[in-house]
Amino acid sequence: QVQLVESGGGLVQAGGSLRLSCAASGSIFSINAMGWYRQAPGKQRGLVAVITSGGSTHYADSVKGRFTISRDNAKNTVYLQMNSLKPEDTAVYYCNAILRREASGSWYDYWGQGTQVTVSS
Repeated sequence: QVQLVESGGGLVQAGGSLRLSCAASGSIFSINAMGWYRQAPGKQRGLVAVITSGGSTHYADSVKGRFTISRDNAKNTVYLQMNSLKPEDTAVYYCNAILRREASGSWYDYWGQGTQVTVSS
């Protein structure tokens, strides 16, 4: 079994900051990319940021310069530092990991349960 557990969501005023964490645990051989997605009410889930095992990053245009993704490979944990938050950042944030459970196994997508981020104006 593999679990991704997120933490750090909450309610914050516009202009404030939050830091999300997501720890992957269980039977894991290696993790490739880890990332954060978000889904606002009535909208589709979309990419926020992703980081590869080598540290390369990619951000959605809407969060560039405000959000920073990082990871601790030794802890199988990914972080999302969110600064200068706006009301339009309000959404459920989901952690994602592309990993394999065996050396010769296939790569699969795993998702966390989601954490709510609410930004008040």
